Amino acid sequence: MAVDLGDRLRSAFRWTDPGDGSGYLVSNRSGWWRDPSIIAGVGEALGDLFRASSPTVVVSPEVTGFLLGPLVARALGVGFVEAYRAGVRRPIAEPMRWVPVPSDHRGDEQLLGVRAELITPDDRVLVVDDWASTGAQIRALRTLLGPAYVGAAVIVDECPPPVAAELAIRGLLDGSDL
Repeated sequence: MAVDLGDRLRSAFRWTDPGDGSGYLVSNRSGWWRDPSIIAGVGEALGDLFRASSPTVVVSPEVTGFLLGPLVARALGVGFVEAYRAGVRRPIAEPMRWVPVPSDHRGDEQLLGVRAELITPDDRVLVVDDWASTGAQIRALRTLLGPAYVGAAVIVDECPPPVAAELAIRGLLDGSDL
């Protein structure tokens, strides 16, 4: 009998104490990327959450979005566009469209951007990421993408229900599953 993807995601996930005495646990998702069954199935599972919306491209924020986005794009038979964080590396040579992100789950403000020519007015864009806790990055990308935005597929949706509904966030798991 095949093991359910949700069960595999739950069993490969860990909460880790960083040992700094804060009592704050950090999500350790590295087991997801080590499990070949998760890698084989997660793109299709996330894509299925929005297949009926007929996306034409997937946009994902770095870092783990750069892993997940192409898996979902492949499953949907569409292209992939990276959403970069400003200031993480040297400037990108091509023209970029940037949007500010209100405080994220760490309380940090940032900018997210995509290469300007890679999203067209005819696109239907699905945002993909591993985790949504406040919806800040997804909200910023929705603003940047405008009417092209169709929703966001995430592995874990931890957003308050009104935020998830407003941003059309759909997840394979919710925070209580972990």
